[in-house]
Amino acid sequence: MTTSYNTIIKDGLWDNNPGLVQLLGLCPLLAVTGTAINGLGLGLATLMVLVSSNVTVSLIRNLVRPEIRIPAFMMIIACFVTAIELLMNAFMHDLYKILGIFIPLIVTNCSILARAEAFASRNKVSYALTDGFMMGLGFLLVLLAVGSLREILGHGTLFQGAHLMFGPEARQLSITLIEDYRGFLLAILPPGAFLALGLLIALKNIIDNRLAQKTSKVIVAETSAVTAN
Repeated sequence: MTTSYNTIIKDGLWDNNPGLVQLLGLCPLLAVTGTAINGLGLGLATLMVLVSSNVTVSLIRNLVRPEIRIPAFMMIIACFVTAIELLMNAFMHDLYKILGIFIPLIVTNCSILARAEAFASRNKVSYALTDGFMMGLGFLLVLLAVGSLREILGHGTLFQGAHLMFGPEARQLSITLIEDYRGFLLAILPPGAFLALGLLIALKNIIDNRLAQKTSKVIVAETSAVTAN
């Protein structure tokens, strides 16, 4: 398969972003992004699973028979999810309790199995590692953006509960943006998650359309110049 690192990076962060383009893994994305820290925690867990599973699948891609590759990939993903779940339970117990069932449900995240099957099983380790990291980073950024937007609108704060991930010293990272804010209830309810994600998708589409228009204008100008010459 012909590919390049630039294409992999661009796909993961923008062109084929799991949350904004593929629209995969929306259940945890919409369920736990009530705050920026919740989104960041689940995003980091998903990123680590993507990187680990992609690398492992790439390493064994020539050893697994086609008939059993999907079950084998699922077992690999489940093993890494279990390991990360145990680590979070041990070192970030309070955040682990907040995220709850959505940590083990990473196993069922379609984007992870899709990358293992469609990319990692057909490419060398360095490509698989880059793809897993960039896809995971793209998903993390969407989780963080949705969580930040909902937290600001719902609570008037940002990075509230940072100590859950980074320890007691991180309490000072919490920012109160609006004093005596009563909150916007819709933002922290499930419909608020759909609205926040919809706004991000709309913003991405606007940017893509403007870039496409600029590109088409440049092509037309170059064509006109060549024709005139």
